[in-house]
Parts: sequence; C-alpha cells; structure tokens
Amino acid sequence: MKKQAVAAGFVLFSFMLPTKASAVSFDQLYVFGDSLSDTGNIYNATGKTYPSSRRYFDGRFSNGPIWVDYLGDQLGLKPTLFTTIPPTPFPTQGINFAFGGASSGLDNAILDNRGLPGVLKQVLGFAETLQTNNQTADPNALYTLWGGANDFLFLNPEDSTTPINNISLALNTLVGVGAKNILVFNLPDLGQIPAAKNGNRNPTTLSKSTSDFNLGLAETVSALSQNPNLNIISVDTYSLLNQASALGFTNVTESCLDREDICDPANNKFLIWDDYHPTTAGHKVIADTALAAIQAKSVPEPAINLGILAVGAFGTVGMLKRQQKRSALITAGRVINAQWSHTTVEN
Repeated sequence: MKKQAVAAGFVLFSFMLPTKASAVSFDQLYVFGDSLSDTGNIYNATGKTYPSSRRYFDGRFSNGPIWVDYLGDQLGLKPTLFTTIPPTPFPTQGINFAFGGASSGLDNAILDNRGLPGVLKQVLGFAETLQTNNQTADPNALYTLWGGANDFLFLNPEDSTTPINNISLALNTLVGVGAKNILVFNLPDLGQIPAAKNGNRNPTTLSKSTSDFNLGLAETVSALSQNPNLNIISVDTYSLLNQASALGFTNVTESCLDREDICDPANNKFLIWDDYHPTTAGHKVIADTALAAIQAKSVPEPAINLGILAVGAFGTVGMLKRQQKRSALITAGRVINAQWSHTTVEN
C-alpha cells in the first residue's frame, strides 16, 4: 500500500468521578500497539525510511514526543525499543513492542510480508517468551494496549468482529501470563478524522465500525474488571473530537500538514498532525489523561473503582464468556508459537 501514515486515534478526558489522586509507582513499562505508540520500531526496521518525512520527529508519527514519551517521563520509565534488543532477556526498563502499521492481529496492515508483528502477535510473542523462560509477567509493571484502527483504515472497514476478538484476546493473554496493571485505550470516531475523507473511504462506515469495536472492547474490559486482583485502567478516546476544543485546540478537523498556511507547530493549536495522528500537543493531552486515570484507579475506594472505568463508548455492555476466551487463547498460542521466533527486522 502507498499510504504514508498508519493509524488513527486520540484521547481526551476519562470523565472520571472525583477522587483523590495518589502517587503511583511501577517498575517497568511495556507498550503494545501501532503507530500511535511506536517510538521508533518501524523506523529502525525500515532503515529509518518510514516515516520518511523530515517533519516527523525522531521516528515517531508526530511532530514531537508522543504519549509514551510523556507518560514515561511522568512515571520515570523509558521502554527499550524492540528493534534494538534481542527478545530475551527482557531489560528492567520494559520494552516498547509497538510497530507503526500494526494490525490488531498477527501482521502489519501497511508493510506486509516483512514479518513485522501486529498487536496480537506482539502480546502472544511476549507471552510465549515468558513461558519459554519459565517466567511470569512482572505484576508491578504497567502494560499498555492500543490498537485496532489500522484494520478499519487499511484492511476491512466493515469488519469489527476480527479486531474486537484480536484485542480482547491480547488483553486476556496479558492477564493470563500475570499482568496486573493494564492501561487500555479505545478508538476515536474514525469517521471524523481527515483520513476518513481520503482513499475512497466511507466516513459513515468508519464511524459505525468504531462504535461496534468500542462496544465489544468494553465488554471485555467489563468482564476483566470483575476480578479484584486486576487493575484495568481505561482511557476514553471516543470523546476527543467533540471535546478537544475545550482544551484550547482551535483546529480539530484538519491536519496541520495540510494547512501549512496557518499551521504553526509551535503554537499547539492543531490537534491532528497528519491525516491520522495527533500533534505532540495532542499526545501530551493523552499522557496527562492516562496519568490521571492511573492515579484515580490507584485509590482503592470500592464505591468508585468500577465507575472510574471510561464512559461513553467504553461503558459496561456485558461480559464475555471466559471459557470462550480461554479456548481462543490456546488456539492462537499454538499458531503464534513457531512464528514469533522467526520474526526479524532488518536495518
């Protein structure tokens, strides 16, 4: 495919009930996702040619640091890029497994036939490596998961079932190997981003698929949240396009790169950098919102613990059957077992 940007997704407030924020402490940060979370993996894997424009900052799909950088600074953690280390042993600072263009499943939606892992493959590979080394996931680490947009933008805009199943399986896999603190992002209304008007895409279809995906993901989050031993923290991205103006963004519908006549990256007034990705100012909002959600959930007040889970499209819809998840995990684990060890990246 000839697309130059890969995913879409943004964040705003979690609209959480008031509660006292307290200091939080994690000893590692693991990141799974696509270009919204990639701090240089696909850039290194493609010989520093993608993203190619000099207007993109240091291998990131934005004009500056992204939410992973900002949140990492706030937590005092900096994940190591997956492409700069061997898969094992895991470094103490955690790993960023996210690859620009990652589908929700096993492969890359943009650069196919290169062995670059999709979101589910990132998680299953992580789990497989732990099991091979007779380890469990660090229960004191923070694990972040954000994906699904590329399936709608570059694969099948009408199929919400596949990305729902993939991301749900990824979440259950992390829980299955011992992860306790998981930060989960839903999707914005993809029908409202600039890319929805490009490439013969149908904004109405993208909006419906986004809604269906968010409802399915909420179902998984609701089910996992019934476990008192898990700290599932969700950040609602769906509200951003309707609320970003309240944060001081004066242009939330056009990409900064498309309006160079009025776009000054230094003034932080544009929400969107290219047709798919937030500006660094938008990413800062994401990081601040994520940190607020983390701090709120760190206060063990039973009356609001579940209420802090995101609202809107991330509201509780139901509970997935655990047995179905367990069966799907076993099947997918077998599929990925052999594939992960052969995943290579070439500079």
